[in-house]
Amino acid sequence: MKSVLIIGVGRFGRHIAEKLGELGHEVMAVDISEERVNSVLPYVTSAQIGDSTKKSFLDSLGIKNFDACIVAIGDDFQSSLETACLLKELGAKRVIARASKGVQEKFLLRNGADEVVYPEKQLASWTAIRCTSDHIRDYIELEGDIDIFELTVPQEWVGKTVVQLDIRRKYDLNIIAVRKNGVLKMITPDVEMAADSPILVLGTLKAVQKAFRI
Repeated sequence: MKSVLIIGVGRFGRHIAEKLGELGHEVMAVDISEERVNSVLPYVTSAQIGDSTKKSFLDSLGIKNFDACIVAIGDDFQSSLETACLLKELGAKRVIARASKGVQEKFLLRNGADEVVYPEKQLASWTAIRCTSDHIRDYIELEGDIDIFELTVPQEWVGKTVVQLDIRRKYDLNIIAVRKNGVLKMITPDVEMAADSPILVLGTLKAVQKAFRI
């Protein structure tokens, strides 16, 4: 179980809080808006109303006690930048900040953030890739051009095993898991492909497009 501080609980921050709560982690939510803080109370361990650009306020939260601090402020980049900087000054172990532009990422990384996320950009990539293929059900971006794709099995693959398909040699793709009856399971070489059991594949989009004829 981790202890996480979320600063800024608009839509993005609230979704993070809900998921962390669902996973059983301890979450403290902070926002300058009482209304937003009240809306997230069912999903968090504790919450505070306050201005995260004030060092004295942040210091009162015990920043060093959190495993991670997420700056999810979406409508005020200046506040996001100041908050990230103050968190690091106060000894935050890990600062993850939200950005909407590349230039924001540079400033955040130079001023306290250890990692930067782009929710809008990542969602746009997911939507673009998902909506242009009948096979791609889900998509997780990793590093460089290597990603994980959840794909429906082509009809011509049904009944064939992983070994028989040999897509690692043919397309430089790895089948890493299969979803059977809604449950994700690790793949084995002798597993036969089934039309109702999507597979998780590791590789490049270009290779996926070639292998699945997308």
